[in-house]
Amino acid sequence: MWSRLTLFTGNSNTALAQKVCSQLQISPGKALIGRFSDGEIRVEIGENVRGIDTYVLQSTCPPVNENLMELLVVIDALKRASARRINAIIPYYGYGRQDQKDKPRVPIAAKVVADLLTVAGADRVITIDLHADQIQGFFHIPVEHLLGTTALIDAIKSELKGDEIVVAPDSGGTERSRFFAARLGLDLALMDYREENGHHPEIVGNVKGRKVIILDDIIDTGQTVLRTASAAREAKAGSVVVCVVHPVLSGISVEKIEQSAIEKILVTDTIALSDKVKACKKIEVVSIAPMLAEVIKRVHFEESISSIFRQY
Repeated sequence: MWSRLTLFTGNSNTALAQKVCSQLQISPGKALIGRFSDGEIRVEIGENVRGIDTYVLQSTCPPVNENLMELLVVIDALKRASARRINAIIPYYGYGRQDQKDKPRVPIAAKVVADLLTVAGADRVITIDLHADQIQGFFHIPVEHLLGTTALIDAIKSELKGDEIVVAPDSGGTERSRFFAARLGLDLALMDYREENGHHPEIVGNVKGRKVIILDDIIDTGQTVLRTASAAREAKAGSVVVCVVHPVLSGISVEKIEQSAIEKILVTDTIALSDKVKACKKIEVVSIAPMLAEVIKRVHFEESISSIFRQY
């Protein structure tokens, strides 16, 4: 069934690629992806891909520039090997937070990355929870924007008791949190950061005695999530759980999480976790491999992708 489909992977998240291949019951594509002595990326495709529908799975997570360049070079190698179609699967889209010109003399780096992927030869991009929906418009090729929150919904709904409330940690995440709360049948509260007239950051909504579920697309330094968790505790919330799609978790974020009032953090495997993160007992991982495998099937057979999410 899959004789005309091959999945290749870069070095950013080989574990996720293996899980996706396992779901599809195929072997990963053969490729040498290494470095020359001076650090330049070396790529050699190890099998015939002429006329083949190819997929390249690579998160552009830290080291961002290394992983991005690796992805671009793999795409170019497949293009020059006459692959029929090259689909770039980017579970975590690096530079996604630089999606607008929010001050003078700054770049829109998310657009630069989109241009690079297109010029390299990608025919389609499959990605998960872009930091801003507008990034889809930066491309001149099809973009399949998947909702990683659907995997988190499946993971958390079995734990619901009816007294929970979803909290959006900032205004940018309101729509995402509204979708999440609606699918779980829960109330929604918002963080308010106004500081005029002695007002300090607080949650707008009744969380007293309730289990608070904080939803965000990315946790990097953890500042936003930790500040929201602290506000929930000040408002006498019963407990605090966090759901995040992309666990960047840089710096000392893990240590801060361990010392916080957060009971548990659910994350997906869009980014490979370090040993330090894996050792944190508060962090639980939900795999997005089944969803990616299903999307690959539907793209390959040219079936609807949006119908996957209508059940949620």
